[in-house]
Amino acid sequence: MNLKDIDIPKQMKHYNVPGLSLTLIENNQISITENYGVLEARENKNVTTDSIFSACSINKFLTAMLVVKLTEQGLLDLDEDVNEKLVSWKVPRNAFSKNKKVTLRNLLSHQSGIIDPKGSFTELDSTIGSPSMFDLLAGNTPCCKESIEVTYEPESEFHYSDAGYCIIQQLVEDVTKKSFQQVVNEFLFKPLAMENSTLDMKRIATNSEDFSCGHYKYGEVVEGKYPIYPYPAASGLWTNSIDLAKLAIELMNALKGESKIGISARRAKEIISPQGGKAWSGLGVFLEGSEKEFEITSLGWGIGFQCMMVLFPNMEKGAVIMTNAELGVHQMEGIIGEIYTSLKI
Repeated sequence: MNLKDIDIPKQMKHYNVPGLSLTLIENNQISITENYGVLEARENKNVTTDSIFSACSINKFLTAMLVVKLTEQGLLDLDEDVNEKLVSWKVPRNAFSKNKKVTLRNLLSHQSGIIDPKGSFTELDSTIGSPSMFDLLAGNTPCCKESIEVTYEPESEFHYSDAGYCIIQQLVEDVTKKSFQQVVNEFLFKPLAMENSTLDMKRIATNSEDFSCGHYKYGEVVEGKYPIYPYPAASGLWTNSIDLAKLAIELMNALKGESKIGISARRAKEIISPQGGKAWSGLGVFLEGSEKEFEITSLGWGIGFQCMMVLFPNMEKGAVIMTNAELGVHQMEGIIGEIYTSLKI
């Protein structure tokens, strides 16, 4: 896989994108990493191999990988009512969940019957501190002012939901009796050598040298420079294109029965199998195409950042594209889409 017919620096200028990192995967290995531009507009700190971007909702792919790993250990069950193991907070029972329960499978595929309250799951207001997951789910924080509940029958509709991933986070913490960050470090970051990845926002405060600032669509630095989302399982990941490529390669290797972290091929296939009758919805990822051109994608879009991961497991190829600009349009309509279409598969 390589790039053709695209001048990335020229297109970055056209779209007002200060910094970009691109890693390509070939034969289930990282083949090339290219870095362009700067970490902050009108500053001279260049994007490098170690530069860290906000992955936004690509975090949901990471969470799905973690959940599948924990199912391998018997700690979690994709099809069990999550209330069976939730301790700190439970999904309120109501008429919508009477016949079908909320499970990890429908939470991961955004088909749990839960819809994010309007105006919820915004970035952290640093003046009030990070809320507990209990308070967030109970609707006691500015990030989410309404309690989370089932509002339609599980598996009857698709609604993209950060709240669902907050429930997953609480479940992981209740089952393991560790913070979500600790569990991810233990089962994913360390064994996959994802050394430039973190869910710990204190790391930015103490060492921002390698962290990229976010930018609005005309190139202005966002307020506070580093937007933080205080719900790690949904959108808290800061990482680089190489580390995301390592995680992507782990999935593709697991599909062949060659996982480094102990995910079986059977479990890996759960991630990339259509869920709830939705051909395009996997566990934490989206699906398209078939046979040789079967495609797995994960998109990240938040304040100041946009990124994309795309995998072609049957060809053992893929790409990770990360930018420090929010263009205000879907990834496929900006520079990420131009790079995607220029990839020679």
